[in-house]
Amino acid sequence: MIEVQNLIGGKHITADECFDDICPSDGSIIASIPRTMAVDDAVSAAEKAQPEWAALSLEQRADWLAIIADALESRHEELAELEALDTGKPLEVAREVDIARSIENFRFFADFARTLPEEVFEMDDATNTVLRKAVGVVGLISPWNLPLYLLTWKVAPALLMGNTIIAKPSEITPLTAYSFGQILCEIGLPAGVVNIVHGYGPEVGQALVEHRAVKAISFTGGTATGRMVARTAAPMFKKLSLELGGKNSSIVLDDADLDLAIPGIARAGFLNSGQICLCGSRILVHSSLYDEFLTRFLAEVEALELGPVISKDHMMKVLSYIDLAVSEGGEIEAGGLKSEGDGFHIEATVITGLSHDSRTATEEIFGPVVTIHRFDSDAEAITMANCTDYGLAGSVWSKNRGEELAKHIESGMVWVNTWLHRDLRVPFGGIKDSGIGREGGMWSLGFFSEAVNICVKHI
Repeated sequence: MIEVQNLIGGKHITADECFDDICPSDGSIIASIPRTMAVDDAVSAAEKAQPEWAALSLEQRADWLAIIADALESRHEELAELEALDTGKPLEVAREVDIARSIENFRFFADFARTLPEEVFEMDDATNTVLRKAVGVVGLISPWNLPLYLLTWKVAPALLMGNTIIAKPSEITPLTAYSFGQILCEIGLPAGVVNIVHGYGPEVGQALVEHRAVKAISFTGGTATGRMVARTAAPMFKKLSLELGGKNSSIVLDDADLDLAIPGIARAGFLNSGQICLCGSRILVHSSLYDEFLTRFLAEVEALELGPVISKDHMMKVLSYIDLAVSEGGEIEAGGLKSEGDGFHIEATVITGLSHDSRTATEEIFGPVVTIHRFDSDAEAITMANCTDYGLAGSVWSKNRGEELAKHIESGMVWVNTWLHRDLRVPFGGIKDSGIGREGGMWSLGFFSEAVNICVKHI
């Protein structure tokens, strides 16, 4: 049993009341999680630490990011094992995706800061210089599917721009956030610069969003929760970034290279058991390739090794969508059932025969379930891809026309002949019900800073 504690003002603190952390692989209790009922102490610690942290130069804060990256790297395997235990994902995925990217988040922003040009705009009779000042105390609310990966994606740029932090990890997957806090204490990060509070979202997360001293909220999670965050934060004029859900299409044009497309689309559909907002859960295939694609895709899916979904409640939600698909006229080509044994395992599920605008094909399931649909023209594929309320990501597979078709997809990100191929300098985020704002490179630094222009008249 691991006793998770809050990190407040450089000290780990046990709460009076706790609840259980459940391992999704077998349903066992693996940790106790503090039920934090207020965030005032964390806010006070962050406010106290903020002026001194902001007074450091950008280069000094970049040096701290590099120190954090080194510390995480020295504990790479330990963190991967914790992430695999807490989420149920295969250890290799935790090692090669989650923890590797967590380290890279700090290395990237440390290096990025050292290459930033001065923002100077000359006029005939004046010089404009743009300064970037810290926002102040910021709240970071991160999800359960990629716990440390997405937490560090927010922490690194927030620290770099001189902010102090109150982080609220998901109550379902607290272990790597807790270990991250221990690492920060070990390397001597100044007390109060990063505070980590655990507990239920409606209690801790809501208190964080409501607190007037918290000047910005960066939230990654479900669309329904994002609406509640926006409803609270907007009237208080907080800076707000919302990275929400997705129902993304993988589009296979008639000139696609199936040797490349099939493994790529299988990965896009089922990585992390389909529990990534970028997953391609709607597969649109040109009629001329449909039969061959389906046969080969089913063989590819059969060879996949999946971990469980995150919880019993989530498992029941995913299974209910499979039942819905059958009631909507869908045919289960593979999977469709809970796997044998303990834990919250669902077979990789492939469904055909559904209308592209059915509920199963347009609502976010967030599990190991994909639907496959046929189309006859590029225009039809575009219409089908754009029919959902979401607009986060997508992929197009084509030898010649992929980039041109991608321009017509209503989403914040589109990959051509690949998926989840990330350059951390580019904007990450969605449109429609997939969120507000962008993260990555200068977009992250812009959110976590206040741009101030100083105009000096030449005399």
